[in-house]
Amino acid sequence: MINLLPLKEKKNLQEEKRLKFILILGILLLAIFVSFCLILFVIKIIISSQIETQKTILEKGESEFQNSQLKDLQEIINNSNKALSELNTFYKQQFDFSDILEKISKILPPKTYLTNISFNSQIDKDGNRLLACNLSGFSPDRDTLLQFKNNLEKETEFKEVYFPPSNWISPININFSINFKISK
Repeated sequence: MINLLPLKEKKNLQEEKRLKFILILGILLLAIFVSFCLILFVIKIIISSQIETQKTILEKGESEFQNSQLKDLQEIINNSNKALSELNTFYKQQFDFSDILEKISKILPPKTYLTNISFNSQIDKDGNRLLACNLSGFSPDRDTLLQFKNNLEKETEFKEVYFPPSNWISPININFSINFKISK
């Protein structure tokens, strides 16, 4: 093809061609950039929705886990409370041996001592708990032993105080035994 256009027109055509090429290239790059931005935006939306879904699942799982732990803890507390209640009931039904021994030691006359103490839990005909006490010991004379007997009988907690007749045979150096009951 022969180009008969003047030189100035040829340059204008060439510049126009370059301008069109640059314009097409610019539009193409702009379209690629906009497409890339749109792809990144879509990826961001997808990731955000997945994060929200995972957060919801995690919160639900934590809630169920906490409820499960709470139920387990509640069950442990209930079992502990039941055991403590049973222990409390058991201990309320028991006799306080230290208190009983303290009372006996306070009413024991001087120079008199105990050599044997035994307790036996019983239930009377009315269904009440009793504690049968058997004491053995030494008294220097009958007067001291009589004083001990009177002291035991004065105590309202001690019932059915019994001194066997064999306690009164010897006037001095008496090995005695006593039986009485304590009601709860």
